[in-house]
Amino acid sequence: MSLLDHTPRSSSPRHGRFVAAIVIDSLGTGVFIPVSMLYFLATTSLTLVQVGAALTTAGLLALPAGPLAGGLVDRYGAKPVLQAANLAQALGFAGYLVVGQSWQIVICAWLNSAGRAVFFSCYGVTVTTLAAPGRRERWFGLLGSARNLGYALGGLLSALAVSIGTQGAYAGIVIANASSYVAAFVLMRAVPNVRPEAGRDAAAGGWGRVLGDRPHLSLVAHQLCFAISLFALNIAIPVYAVDVLGLPGWTAGAVFTLNTLMVGFGQGVVVGRLGGRIRSRVLVAGHVCFAAGYLLFLAADHVAALALAVGVVLLGAGSYTFGELLGGPVTSTVAAESAPAALRGRYLALNQLAVTVAGAVAPAALSGLLSSGAASIWLTLVGVSALGAALATTIGRVVPAARGRIGRARPADAHA
Repeated sequence: MSLLDHTPRSSSPRHGRFVAAIVIDSLGTGVFIPVSMLYFLATTSLTLVQVGAALTTAGLLALPAGPLAGGLVDRYGAKPVLQAANLAQALGFAGYLVVGQSWQIVICAWLNSAGRAVFFSCYGVTVTTLAAPGRRERWFGLLGSARNLGYALGGLLSALAVSIGTQGAYAGIVIANASSYVAAFVLMRAVPNVRPEAGRDAAAGGWGRVLGDRPHLSLVAHQLCFAISLFALNIAIPVYAVDVLGLPGWTAGAVFTLNTLMVGFGQGVVVGRLGGRIRSRVLVAGHVCFAAGYLLFLAADHVAALALAVGVVLLGAGSYTFGELLGGPVTSTVAAESAPAALRGRYLALNQLAVTVAGAVAPAALSGLLSSGAASIWLTLVGVSALGAALATTIGRVVPAARGRIGRARPADAHA
């Protein structure tokens, strides 16, 4: 049964358009991300180092965008800010069609990076508005599945474009991505916008209140640990499997395929089976699954038989992905429900900033650890998971939303 079957019929079309907007957005992103570096190398005279420096600069300049968007969301509601992010990314990708210099890439990539940061700062607020209390894990799970499948389909389309290899094919990728954001903007027009009342919560100090909320800062620290583990899939696991273990190149593709299929088709099942479980305990279990996966990756370094090593890596990838299935929707729901309604934009923007920081730090940190050996990276990540589990236990004591049970609304949520 679909999540949409549980929503009022009068609002289901609006909800359906929001889901469609997320799928189209993810499809466009999935088309471009795998070939982003290849695109600039194929269409400009810039070197790999120049392109990498331009994209990194744009990413750093975009860091303040999410927190700034949080205040706008609290004042104007999530919908207009989310649509502005769609248009910024459409403009940024359209600009890629004409860039030729590093500074031009920085400008266009900044629009895309800032738009992405704003999008995810608004995303949780929008889901919280659309989903009734007790249904939010299912919403976050459904949308996570939709995004994952969109990325996967986009990746297949990008592989087709790369196999063609012409500038026209690369341009087609960019046009498709820019068009996806325009389509998402149009679909979002039907999504309701709820502006929080400017009551005592809004007058209580704005960002000062957010930064002074110690229980929520524990939640942000937990989000940082969880995000670092999520980035391991893209950064460390493929390189480790192919370059360190010497496994066949298709092993990296198999890991991504396994992860995509499990998240895309298994997220709803897992959330359904978790009904009634205490959220903080589910988060602890997610970190345990991450840690088990890392230990299996480490064990693969001591397996001599090639076929057996591949099996151990895939088993580790399965355990790792199960950690993502357990923790993803619950982490998002706890963050959304722990924030006062009038300051939810700022609260979730700070939470998203933790993800952005993890994304900025993870490439250098994980690649450095990987160069130091298998034990260095996987035991460090086991330590990150242990810290994440400890923080999950802490927020279970100090954050009321983390003490709640999955699929059950708390009395305090009735007016959220």
